[in-house]
Amino acid sequence: MDKTLTVLGSTGSIGTQTLEAAEKLGLQITALTANRNVSLLEAQARKFAPKAVALADERAAGELRVKLADTPVRVLAGTEGVCECAAMDADIVESSLVGIAGLLPTLAAVRAGRRRIALANKETLVCAGHIVTREIQEHGCELIPVDSEHSAIFQCLAGGRRPEVKRILLTASGGPFRALSREELYAVTPQRALKHPNWDMGAKVTIDSASMMNKGLEVIEAMHLFGVPPEQIHVVVHPQSIVHSAVEFTDNAVIAQLGVPDMRLPIQLALTYPERCPSLAGELDLARIGTLTFEEPDLAKFRCLAIALATASRRDAAPAVMNAANELAVRAFLDGRAGFMDIPDIVDRAVSDFGNLPARTVEDILSADALTRASIKV
Repeated sequence: MDKTLTVLGSTGSIGTQTLEAAEKLGLQITALTANRNVSLLEAQARKFAPKAVALADERAAGELRVKLADTPVRVLAGTEGVCECAAMDADIVESSLVGIAGLLPTLAAVRAGRRRIALANKETLVCAGHIVTREIQEHGCELIPVDSEHSAIFQCLAGGRRPEVKRILLTASGGPFRALSREELYAVTPQRALKHPNWDMGAKVTIDSASMMNKGLEVIEAMHLFGVPPEQIHVVVHPQSIVHSAVEFTDNAVIAQLGVPDMRLPIQLALTYPERCPSLAGELDLARIGTLTFEEPDLAKFRCLAIALATASRRDAAPAVMNAANELAVRAFLDGRAGFMDIPDIVDRAVSDFGNLPARTVEDILSADALTRASIKV
């Protein structure tokens, strides 16, 4: 492929797999960014020779600048440096930063105009979907989802016209604790929660999957990606993670996308669309799998999903507040300062306290995010 690529969040799970696909496809790397992983970003810079790299952590960026002094690679620092990398001339910008940290760099990439945005940072649309999607249209960008579920929906929608869509069937694995009782969830440890049965993901996303907050965030993301109201999105628990999502049309026909649970499939498609290329992921053997099952989610047990669904149709700061509170609660859980079942309690209180703040501008959203983070004590 004769294209250039910038990866925002290149040292994370999605970022490293993207670079693996980019190397296979022959993409030229323009810029790479990360939070504070000096050693891995140095190795990536030496291997892919980008024009620039950036670390959000300014101290870490100073260390990296010394390490890369023998190369022509520019080393930038802080949010401004990450945004500068995002705005550099590239055919594709993949946003795989985790959390609200992805919002400003993604907008910087969009405002540079006329490029493909491969979006793996769901929080950008959760917190500011109405703003980001409007700017994508204004600046002539193309938005391709990277999340496996949204990639599946994107592919299934090719089977009909948008007015013919009856509902979106968004599948969820149910996480590692699907079969546990509500009482048993109180004893869940970070070590257990980090062992997802099907997917290899970063720590934050893995915990969100265990609490099913991830699926709630994906409902909101799907609303903005595909222009559908929340009542047209139905979450279905599918433990095998083979059906990545489906679309039901007005004639009741359902088109689904299936594949092995391997993020390299949707990552590569976001880079090559509308073309398809041989993948590093394995083949799907349905005969070996044998059985595919589906069930309704338990909203009483997985309250994070219920909270997210309740905020989905709101046009105030509730989704951004929910996201900020969840990020803090997940970090507290991973650090041993909160229990697994404290996560929905923390999020629910924050939405109740600050969810009615305005969200008309990016500044409103960042203000609500900051206030939420300053007010939560865990």
